Amino acid sequence: MSISTIHDIGYRHYEGRRSGRAYVLRSLYVHNLRAAFGLGRPARAKIMPFLVAALMLLPAIGSVAAFAVTDQEDALIRYASYANIMQVIVAIFLATQAPVLASREIRFHVIPLYFSRPVGHLDFVLAKAAALATALFALMAVPVTVLYVGGLVAKAPDSGEQLLRYLGALVGCVLYALVLSAIGMVVAAFTPRRGFGVAAVIAVFMLSTAFVGAVQGIAEANTNFTLQGWIGLGTPFNLVDIVQVRLLGARSSSPGIAPGVAGGVVALAECAVIVVGSVAVLYRRFRKAGLS
Repeated sequence: MSISTIHDIGYRHYEGRRSGRAYVLRSLYVHNLRAAFGLGRPARAKIMPFLVAALMLLPAIGSVAAFAVTDQEDALIRYASYANIMQVIVAIFLATQAPVLASREIRFHVIPLYFSRPVGHLDFVLAKAAALATALFALMAVPVTVLYVGGLVAKAPDSGEQLLRYLGALVGCVLYALVLSAIGMVVAAFTPRRGFGVAAVIAVFMLSTAFVGAVQGIAEANTNFTLQGWIGLGTPFNLVDIVQVRLLGARSSSPGIAPGVAGGVVALAECAVIVVGSVAVLYRRFRKAGLS
């Protein structure tokens, strides 16, 4: 017969440093930002984000080289138009990386583990959304910066005007990043399988672009240019382009632009609704997943 001994060693309260909410939020943000570029993951996870980033840079480098050789200002791609011109590449990055941030934890049922620690539901959502938005901003802002710096080195005329255009384009990149990441995160959060998530995000952009393009074509054929402009609010890239043109003074790179300052205000309000609405949807989605 064995005799067990009970050792009364007691319990002690934790007396170390408590980092608090800000530290948790920053840690989640950094972790998800690294994940968006495949950092800290196997080598195959880094191929797509860095390949897409390289593809985003190539036209900017080629444009600067052409400007340096020809000394023609038209050789430089317009800063505010760059994201719209490269929207297919941006959409591919979003489609491949949004599921990494939005659906992996749901698929493997680890959301409850996050919320078993002092992690707020809203903090969890904001950290993920901000990380994807930052990744998208970097993807678009770096080539625009290459265009600006390259133009200055090659002595583009009127450096003061170039600076204003560059700063306006950066504001546009922020709007693109916020709106696109909001849409991508919501779509990916409801498609736990990564392959389905990639296809779903691409489908959202393709279908909306095809529908709006068809309506704009019909409206133009019937000389209904007002409808052609307002229907542009139906696609994310046209939506942000309307804000850039009507409120930031950029030149249009879309087939139809909502008229006047009112068009820009409506477009900006729609951007805000998309971002805030996506946070609310993601909050409910992750909170429900945390209870399962």
